[in-house]
Amino acid sequence: MGLLSKFSFIASVPLYLMASEDIFHYIDNTWSLLERSCGKEALCTADPKMMSDKKPTIYISSAENPGIVDENVCVSVLPDNLDEIEHHGLLYVPNPYITPGGRFNEMYGWDSYFIVLGLKASGRMEMARNMVDNHLYEVRHYGRVLNSNRTYHLSRSQPPFLSRMVLEVYGSDAAKLKEAYPLLVKYYRFWNSLPRLVGSCQLSRYYDDGQGPAIEVLSSEIDHLGLNHFDRVEKLVLENAIEVSDRHYDHQSKTWKEPYYLDDKAMRESGFDVSCCFGPYGIETTHHIPVCLNSLLCLMEEDLAKIADKIGIEHSWEKFAKARQKRINRLLWNDDKGLYFPYNYKKQAQHEYPFLTTFYPLWAKIATKKQAAAVAANLRLFERAGGLMAGSKTTGCQWDAPYGWAPFHWIVIEGLRNYGYHKEACRIAEKFSALIEKEYEKRGHIFEKYDVVKCTADVHPEYGYESNEFGFGWTNAVYLLMKSIDK
Repeated sequence: MGLLSKFSFIASVPLYLMASEDIFHYIDNTWSLLERSCGKEALCTADPKMMSDKKPTIYISSAENPGIVDENVCVSVLPDNLDEIEHHGLLYVPNPYITPGGRFNEMYGWDSYFIVLGLKASGRMEMARNMVDNHLYEVRHYGRVLNSNRTYHLSRSQPPFLSRMVLEVYGSDAAKLKEAYPLLVKYYRFWNSLPRLVGSCQLSRYYDDGQGPAIEVLSSEIDHLGLNHFDRVEKLVLENAIEVSDRHYDHQSKTWKEPYYLDDKAMRESGFDVSCCFGPYGIETTHHIPVCLNSLLCLMEEDLAKIADKIGIEHSWEKFAKARQKRINRLLWNDDKGLYFPYNYKKQAQHEYPFLTTFYPLWAKIATKKQAAAVAANLRLFERAGGLMAGSKTTGCQWDAPYGWAPFHWIVIEGLRNYGYHKEACRIAEKFSALIEKEYEKRGHIFEKYDVVKCTADVHPEYGYESNEFGFGWTNAVYLLMKSIDK
């Protein structure tokens, strides 16, 4: 079924909100343009983030047969010791997949959840199944859902949406649920074991298992002055614009220390690269208990309970979910502010920076009605003419004000609808979809992020990477979902 026939509801949308039919053709065509496959083509190995004159390489696990990959591509078996990797490359997954777009020419963790929703909305169920199967394959062969299927991302994951993806695609397939269940349990344990589990709180945090700086930052996050992200943050330190501890920075030799790189990569595991939501420019991310991660894990526990019931396995998942819900509402809820905040377990205090992750407990249905009402009343902190800012403060980071992102919009919209705030949800959907349409008509593309204050896709963040990629997988998906809301 094509997009135009599937989205026949557009005839009922007010004319001032309705984009031309061309935007739906664009999305339908873009799914094909973003498709990659490790087994059939060399295009997937190209990596705009890594400059190299060496032949592109696909790495496979030792359990795989090298013959499964195109003979025109260089194939290597992944070593047990990842430090032995001299030339980074693509990690094999068995099925075709959809990339986000632009400089992101690989399959990503949390992007894929929203892409799967978009594929379903587009009637592309085979590709949606491929995406889910690839993520289960990553857990089986690489130990976790990866930040992306690149070797330099083997040390970290991304926000855990896998159980949601499985139920979206295989919710009525008992045989597939039975196959997926032990892999979901394995992935759940990844998040609920050291070093990601904080024992004193019995809640989880973002972390990274590697050493040194994020390689892709050194290679590609270079601004027009030739400075990478670490250089730019160091400039703030030297100008006394931000304070950093001796734990992170050697003020005598003027060099970053290993804990800084760990916190930076943990921030990247969160998906919010770059933001000040876990402290200035990601510093102290590993000291924070995040609202988003623990809401997702609570939802994962509930999903595992549903799957276990469907396949006849005894379990305690509901008990785990209720216990986590209590801990979230005890440590992360701020009754005075009416918001959820991350908890710095080292300082034993919340990091009171209003950020859209405050809506995750509404999306996961773990907030009380009173808490949901307070969060909904705080929409004013984030809502602007073009939709929702990721955070309430302008920091120069792309995951802070004034920038708006598709995944946050959908989580907020669904969270509001879960608690009966349909008018507010529709208003947000109309604002952000109208911005996407306006900029599509002007520029001919759908983008990764938008300035929701100035209502433009012409954005150039100061921290992270300066570009605004177009394509763009999760924005395409969320646009379709927003247009499907019953107004």
